[in-house]
This record gives sequence, C-alpha cells and structure tokens, in this order.
Amino acid sequence: MTDKDELPDMPFRLSRRQVIAGMASTGLLMGAHVGGASAQAPKRIIVPEGEFTPLPIAIPNFVAGTPGDAEVGVGVSQVITNNLKRSGLFAPIDQAAFIERISNIDTAPQFQSWKQINAQALVTGRMTRQGDGRLKAEFRLWDVNTAQQLAGQQYFTSPEYWRRIAHIISDQIYERLTGEKGYFDSRVVFVHETGSKERRVKQLALMDQDGANVRYLTKGSDLVLTPRFSPSTQEITYMEFGQGDPRVYLFNIETGQREIVGNFPGMSFSPRFSPDGQRIIMSLQQGGNSNLFVMDLRSKSMTRLTDTPAIDTSPSYSPDGARICFESDRGGKPQIYTMAATGGGAQRISFGEGSYSTPVWSPRGDYIAFTKQGGGAFAIGIMKTDGSGERILTSGYHNEGPTFAPNGRVVMFFRDPGGSGGPSLYTVDISGRNELRVPTPGFASDPAWSPLLS
Repeated sequence: MTDKDELPDMPFRLSRRQVIAGMASTGLLMGAHVGGASAQAPKRIIVPEGEFTPLPIAIPNFVAGTPGDAEVGVGVSQVITNNLKRSGLFAPIDQAAFIERISNIDTAPQFQSWKQINAQALVTGRMTRQGDGRLKAEFRLWDVNTAQQLAGQQYFTSPEYWRRIAHIISDQIYERLTGEKGYFDSRVVFVHETGSKERRVKQLALMDQDGANVRYLTKGSDLVLTPRFSPSTQEITYMEFGQGDPRVYLFNIETGQREIVGNFPGMSFSPRFSPDGQRIIMSLQQGGNSNLFVMDLRSKSMTRLTDTPAIDTSPSYSPDGARICFESDRGGKPQIYTMAATGGGAQRISFGEGSYSTPVWSPRGDYIAFTKQGGGAFAIGIMKTDGSGERILTSGYHNEGPTFAPNGRVVMFFRDPGGSGGPSLYTVDISGRNELRVPTPGFASDPAWSPLLS
C-alpha cells in the first residue's frame, strides 16, 4: 500500500552520504604553533555519575565566506550551541562576553582572549556558497588552554541541508571532547496528538531530535500507537486501529510506502524490530492472556516465544540480538523479565516496590530503561541488565515510554499531567541530571529514537 500524499519532504529521504556531497579526507588540521604543541592533543570530559560541572565552550557565529552566507552561519552556530547545551555536558558562553571577533578561521585564535572569559574549548567555522550552488561548511575545534586544534573538517552540501551539517558537526565536537559517540544527527518518531481528550486525533510524526523539521506520516483518520524505529534501516513499525482489529504496519521513510506486517487474530501490541531489522517481535492477545511472538519479515513465518497464562508484552531486544527483555505479570503484578531471544526460561530482574513496565534495552547494552508505578507516581528509571543498580531518573504524574538516544546516554519519555492538557516529550540524562522538555507543535507521546543517520 502506498500513500504518496504522505511522503515526507526530501530532507528525510537522503542519507548522510547524499547530504554530504563531498568531504575532505584529511579534514582541516592547522597547528597553532604555540609552544611547539602538536595538533592532536588529547582532551576528554570525564563524566561522573554524581555532581558535574559542564565544560565552558565558546561557539562564535560561523564566518560568512561570501556576503550572502551570514544568516546560515548564524543558524549553524545556534544549532550547535543548542545541541551541546541540551546535552548537559557543555556550557556555551554568551556571545556578548566574547573579546575576539573571529573573522578568519585559517589563522589561530587569540587564545588569551578566550582564556579571559574562561572558555576551555572554542569552535570556529565558515559557511561559503560555491560556484555550483553547493554550500561548503568548515569547522575547527580548539583546546584553549593548550592552544591546540583538536579537530577540523569540511563538508559540501546542498544549502537546504545546513541543519543536518550542524548536527553532524555537533556530533564531531561531542565525540572529540567526551570520547563517546554523539546523538544529534538522529530523528524521533512519535505520536502527534490534537483535539480534546474525548476526540483525540493521533498522527504518526517524525522530527529531528531537537524538535525541528516535523513531518506527519499519517493523516490522523485512524488511531496510531507505539511507533518504533528499525535499528538498521529507515523503517518504522507501528500499530494502527482502523475499522477492525488493530494492525501492525511497516512504514518506509525513504519511499513513503507502508505495508501490513500481517493480520493477526485478536489484539497485537508493542511491535519492535530485531537489531538486524529482519524480524519483528510483538505481543499477541489470546483470550485473557498474551504471549510473545516473532515474525521473520522475509518469510512471514511466526515463532512463538512464550506460552503462559499471564500477560507478556513490551518485548525489546538486546543490541546483539541474543536476548530480550519484556514485561509480564506472571508473578502477580507487572515486572521485568529477560530470556534468550529464541525463547526458553525467563529470569525476573525487577524486585523493587511497585510495578514495572515498558522495558527497553540500551543501544550500548549496559542498561534497561523502564516505567515504574507505585505510590501514586510514575517514574522513569534504568537498571543493569541483571536487575542490579536500579536508578530512578525522574518521577511525577504519568511518566511513560522511555527510549534511548543512539549513544545510550540520554533517555526520552513522555509525561501527561492530566486535566485538560495533554502529553509532552522530555529528555533526561542517564545520571538523572538535565531534564528538559522537547519542543513539539502539539501534544506528543510514544517517542522512539532513531539510530544515528548514516
């Protein structure tokens, strides 16, 4: 089935390779020639689990290589600033405090001027329109204290993709200064909600991780739930309630095509991809209970994984595909269990007060995030994969649906305050710091974070 009128705009259909038409193989490396220092001095933010002071970083507006590029230079600088600030690991310095005005990124900065305002890192860049219409983006990352360049790169792209370039540069800065992969060049699929609670319209929507470039993938005529990204392709699986039983769909972002995974007797819940994108695991209701099944997307063959009188639901694969975590009330109330991805014996890993639901495995493989309900509150938390080290990240009225950033460092979830309002999306660091609301055009629920765009 193809819904051509629901096709996303072009920026969502291009890979990183297509966006970056050409990239310098050696990057931009320029020694500052200060004190004989080398160009690649090590610099890392050590991020403890306790108190942490964000790294002061200066990000001037990117220089306009040609007179018409000033606006895009400001835009790129603002996107990078917002990305790094929202990560909670960086403290961008107000541009009003800058002493030096960067006008040429090919000469070394006046490092003393940046030390005076306590900048520990400095980003300089330039945006230049080429004769063929493409946009050339260049940036350099400097260690202010050692007067050394830590990174430098240049990219060529079509002008309309300047935001993507800003996210890619943000990821490079993040990785060079933390040693971890960034997560800014990624997207989030979610359920966009409008209307009163009695007549709520729910559409499948897609946006950049910072809330920009929202696109609607369905029209809202049918109810959509639990969208989930494929870890390996630009596909989404989700549930849709139409005229009959709910159906599980696949939606290809690149082509705008969607297809029915299958028609299942009874209710189906919580479809999610395997790490290789070749299978979908889900919960199917049979009478008063539900069990876990996995479908091979090529052969359409189904394999039953659990067979209990309980309600087993919300399955999620480990990143290596060897195990799954899921929610089950087989012990009397909802708890989190793990078992081999092929089925077999399951081990309960949640033992705190209250009930546990919506478990999801971190892309790094080290944690499982969950929703915990008890004492009139809904908490979002994480635990190690054996159930130890449980940590509540945030608690309040009706928090639900955690999803990890591609690097496993940040969790997104939704919160519904009740009353006449509606749900909103939030992010929080896995340390429990830096809770932030994610801007969306309306009410929003059920987020799912994509892998890094390739």
